[in-house]
Amino acid sequence: MHVFLDFEASSLAKKSYPIEVAWVFEDGREESHLIRPPAQWDDWDATAEAVHHIPRATLLAEGTPHDVVAQRMIAVLTGHDLYASAPSWDGKWLSALLRAAKLPRHALRLHDTEEAQRGIATAILRDAVPAAELGRAVADVVALAEVRDRDVPAHRALADARDEWQRWCLVKRAAEEMAGR
Repeated sequence: MHVFLDFEASSLAKKSYPIEVAWVFEDGREESHLIRPPAQWDDWDATAEAVHHIPRATLLAEGTPHDVVAQRMIAVLTGHDLYASAPSWDGKWLSALLRAAKLPRHALRLHDTEEAQRGIATAILRDAVPAAELGRAVADVVALAEVRDRDVPAHRALADARDEWQRWCLVKRAAEEMAGR
């Protein structure tokens, strides 16, 4: 099953770390966690906080311990296809979270959300559009969904993961319409 995932982080610096993670399954199930950082995670950027509005004090007081979040992710997400809009950044924070919890850093792998969008459009349109026109039809459906969904990221993990899922759903519906389903 496809799962759309997003992280918020302490900063965009080399020593940044994840402070919030959320995911939405293609069937709409979702989960979100504030992450209490371990002591060695001390990077913090006030500019990043001004974007996501999550104070470090909130993480320390209300966050779930980083290792518990990592174990939950392994338990729930293993075996699913994970997608993020910025897989290099989100992958960096996923890796940091897993390593800090002493779990294999490649236990979960992220792919670009655009792959999921192109994949669902291709699967739906494959039998409805001539092979010579399939690539263009898929590109049109993905572009149409992007035009329909012009929301500015909320910079909160659950809202942004929902946005990625909703964009995938838009691509799916647009492909179904084009295919005459």
